[in-house]
Amino acid sequence: MPKFLILCFISILLLGCNSKYEKGFRYVSIETEFGPMEFKLYNSTPQHRDNFIKLAEAGFYDDLLFHRVIKGFMAQGGDPESKGAPLDKRLGEGGPGYTVPAELGKAYHYKGALCAARQGDNVNPQKRSSGSQFYIVQGKPIAQNEIDMYINRKGMQYSPDQQELYKTLGGTPQLDNDYTVFGEIVSGMEFIDQLCNVPTAPGNRPKTDIKMTVKVIR
Repeated sequence: MPKFLILCFISILLLGCNSKYEKGFRYVSIETEFGPMEFKLYNSTPQHRDNFIKLAEAGFYDDLLFHRVIKGFMAQGGDPESKGAPLDKRLGEGGPGYTVPAELGKAYHYKGALCAARQGDNVNPQKRSSGSQFYIVQGKPIAQNEIDMYINRKGMQYSPDQQELYKTLGGTPQLDNDYTVFGEIVSGMEFIDQLCNVPTAPGNRPKTDIKMTVKVIR
């Protein structure tokens, strides 16, 4: 067998053995100065998956900022008005000119969840998602009594394994079934903590701009 064909065959085998990539799913990389975070996009939220891929392939997100960061909660970005924005510019209202229908109840807000930002219920009762803005969950470990509160007050139904994930990995269960979760991290979890722990100014904007690059990797 020619050497070139042997190398190609080995590459295919190595890719197939990489367990973080599941067949039939799309994957994206969101990179900041801290390093790349790779996410699996859910097939159960096809409108969000396809929209995110479309924007990423068009280079829409490149050099945009994570403009809202709250330690122990999440990091939000994807506002096109953040590109090159001065430090005193108010951000968070921009988008591509459309929204995406909600796809709720498909996944939960564990640490590392990739989720769609949106306007509040008072102006957006259908909970439609921003066409481009998203957030990555950092969250914190959740005590059992808090989980029980969400079960009782919001009617959430968490399995024992799901409750254990919230108690150990952590997350933001208060957002479950109110915001669309359309992906989960598969590598680079440590970079979420670095991103969410940066110093911020009033309004939760990082004191130093945190730019992103988003690419479709599979």
